[in-house]
Amino acid sequence: MKITSLFDLTHTKACAYLSGFDYPWEALSGINTLILELGTALDEDYAEISPRIWVHKTAQIAPSAHLSAPCIIGKNTEIRHCAYIRGNALIGDNCVVGNSTELKNVILFDNVQVPHFNYVGDSILGYKAHMGAGSITSNVKSDKTPVTVKTSNEVIETGLKKFGAMLGDFVEVGCNSVLNPGTIVGRNSMIYPISCVRGVVPENSIFKTGGVIVNREQR
Repeated sequence: MKITSLFDLTHTKACAYLSGFDYPWEALSGINTLILELGTALDEDYAEISPRIWVHKTAQIAPSAHLSAPCIIGKNTEIRHCAYIRGNALIGDNCVVGNSTELKNVILFDNVQVPHFNYVGDSILGYKAHMGAGSITSNVKSDKTPVTVKTSNEVIETGLKKFGAMLGDFVEVGCNSVLNPGTIVGRNSMIYPISCVRGVVPENSIFKTGGVIVNREQR
């Protein structure tokens, strides 16, 4: 569950920032400040298209997309029709934020794809993570109590009322799945479509129908 186990930090502008924490959810509260600090130090390939919104000159932004400050949109990233960036969004290089996808208080590593009807809030998505159409991160518990992370043998108190999911590098989430508050998915793992996921899914695993977790065969 630690940052070093989930992510290759060379694939994000948040590398130095994330290196200062043990667990990824500890970084959620500082994303706003991080983006403002990074934004003022970006090179000339980025333009501040409106106050506190920095976009790389090679990024493609659909006219119907809505961008709220602060946010950074990286090189060759595509923000598609009716995407809604609510702010506090650090979006890496070569990403896809698609039709009717909403982002809020997130870090997307390079090459992340959230291309169709996704909601990603208070979450961090690792390098080449992909969320299938309609899959979402649920970031608030129904009883509004602080989110916990549940492992096979312990419950970790995060103290956060808003905490969606942490997806390690190369994670694949199937269509119409719900990642409940406090979900952690390890590197190279897959989530079956129409899954309801909570707790920790180990790296190199497959989360199957009914919550069965099996080892993923490496090819």
